[in-house]
Amino acid sequence: MPSTVAVSALMKNYQRLPITILKGKGSYVWDDCGNKYLDYTSGIATCNLGHVPENVHEKISQQLRDLWHCSNLYQIPQQEALAQKLTDLSCFDQVFFCNSGAEANEAAIKLAKKYAKDSGKPERTEVVTFSNSFHGRTGSTMAATAQTKIHKGFTPLTPGFTHLPYNEPETIKKIDTAKTAGILLELVQGEGGVHPADTEWVKALYDYCKQADILIMVDEIQTGMGRTGSLFAYEQYGLEPDAVTLAKGLGSGFPIGALLAKTEAADSFSAGTHGSTFGGNPLAATAGLATLEQIADNKFLNDVKEKSLFLIEALTALQENNRFIKEVRGKGFLIGMEVVNQAGNWVEKLREKQILVLTAGENAVRILPPLTTDIKELGSFIQAIQEVAADFEKKGE
Repeated sequence: MPSTVAVSALMKNYQRLPITILKGKGSYVWDDCGNKYLDYTSGIATCNLGHVPENVHEKISQQLRDLWHCSNLYQIPQQEALAQKLTDLSCFDQVFFCNSGAEANEAAIKLAKKYAKDSGKPERTEVVTFSNSFHGRTGSTMAATAQTKIHKGFTPLTPGFTHLPYNEPETIKKIDTAKTAGILLELVQGEGGVHPADTEWVKALYDYCKQADILIMVDEIQTGMGRTGSLFAYEQYGLEPDAVTLAKGLGSGFPIGALLAKTEAADSFSAGTHGSTFGGNPLAATAGLATLEQIADNKFLNDVKEKSLFLIEALTALQENNRFIKEVRGKGFLIGMEVVNQAGNWVEKLREKQILVLTAGENAVRILPPLTTDIKELGSFIQAIQEVAADFEKKGE
């Protein structure tokens, strides 16, 4: 049995599993008893290149010898290089760096309000988000998140957010152009159950925002950095947002977040309007640049598309033959498997087989392989899913 801490000085805000992970490499992690697990959580879509990728490790090791932090009072070449790479690979012109996804979304919310005021529309102070969304746990991003379970115990919420139905055509008619500064949207809802946005709905929403001069901002905290098979998920929808937020997979596990925006909006962040002490420091920016250089390769992304399609097709075939698997959905390696029983039961059964996955709500298993996983590992995972499904079928649970 893994060791446990009898008395902990940590706050109790996490329901931790009885596993102490000490080492990771590639698609695998090892606990303090030497047990090896196939990690298809990727640190919640963070270790997109697997654990301790060689190229990132090498660059970080070099940077550790030179400089860790110097603050944004000074020029940071590594940050400049990462920003240039991100803009070269996207439709955006400028980048703000921070430390997490919640901070990136906070920056996007502030940018929308500032842009509205700079555009002569000071009455536009609200941001629209959508049902089952998840944008973070800070004061503003919690209020932006349209899930009551996230709000519980923290009312009154930060004002200035309107929640509308996701993927419903009537939603667009409900946007109040007199009050709305921006739209914050996930193209694939991760924590909310792995629900991809409908292409036609997104296009109609995009056109409406463009006509009304409302910023459309895409939360790519979980979908970005190759997770859905393209560097950014917005590329698969044929649109160019005004802004996008990144974190998780950008730093291979090092804390870094980013807000990317087009010049017209980005210019509203003039000197002194926003900042971050640690954001984009030399160490984090080095990790981000090394990560991006590998993921942005077209051959790498094509490989992700092929492997993820293989996994989705295999899971769909299992779903057709097992009543406990209701639906398989998602894009790339952001996959949700909706089940008839509790998703937590699947997580537990798979952990017994030394495979780690997540839930996304009560009835969805969230599957997040590292983008570097191979066909053999995928085969082992599919076999384990088949065995768990058969076991539920046999027991009628």
